[in-house]
Amino acid sequence: MQLFAGPVDDAAMDLAVSNALVRRASSGEVTDAIRIYRPAGPVLVFGRRDTRHPGFQAAVQAGRDAGFQPLVRAVGGRPVAYTSEAIVVDHVRHDLRATEDHQRRFASFGIQYAEALRALGVDARVGEVPGEYCPGAQSINARGAVKLVGTAQRVVQHAWLFSSLTVIGDDDRIRSLLVKVYAHLELPLDPATVGSLTTERPDLTATTVEQHFHAVFAPDVTPSALDQPTLELAASYAPDHRV
Repeated sequence: MQLFAGPVDDAAMDLAVSNALVRRASSGEVTDAIRIYRPAGPVLVFGRRDTRHPGFQAAVQAGRDAGFQPLVRAVGGRPVAYTSEAIVVDHVRHDLRATEDHQRRFASFGIQYAEALRALGVDARVGEVPGEYCPGAQSINARGAVKLVGTAQRVVQHAWLFSSLTVIGDDDRIRSLLVKVYAHLELPLDPATVGSLTTERPDLTATTVEQHFHAVFAPDVTPSALDQPTLELAASYAPDHRV
């Protein structure tokens, strides 16, 4: 397994690196990799279908007004917002059966993330909270009340990317923005479902959670820098993620 850590210089590049890794996994250049990083700054990330809504530009402007960089991701889902008080984990693997195990991966990783958070003393459970942002049956919540982790997949020929976003803090700031964004896109949202790990365990820090995820998902693996072929491919994809 290869382990990559840390953000790159540009938020769009962070998303593009994930895309580049799964494309390289498709060709067999990457076989098994994980990337764990804290975002460099606040971002508001849309799904592709959000861009087709008449309220998209107003939602983008709401993000900019709040100090969040708007981006568009390659994987599915609806809008999410996060700051540097978050952890992103991207699992990438070369897999000849990639298209066959889509739902099994959602279920398996959902269980793993819930167990990882329970080990930190959080009452973490797998399942969608009614009214949550970017809803998903395999989201990880706290107490059945607030969303903590969102997951998404991208499957290409002979490879898959499984991405997770864990919100550590800044949930008040995120909640305020998502209320506006979801209204512009005419999407349902219950603001009470927006949570974070620090609202559950105030003593937790992003550094602690990042180290914990390293131990859980890549034990005894030393992080390495992203290689030049991945960065060059990502640079070609980055413009697709910008708004």
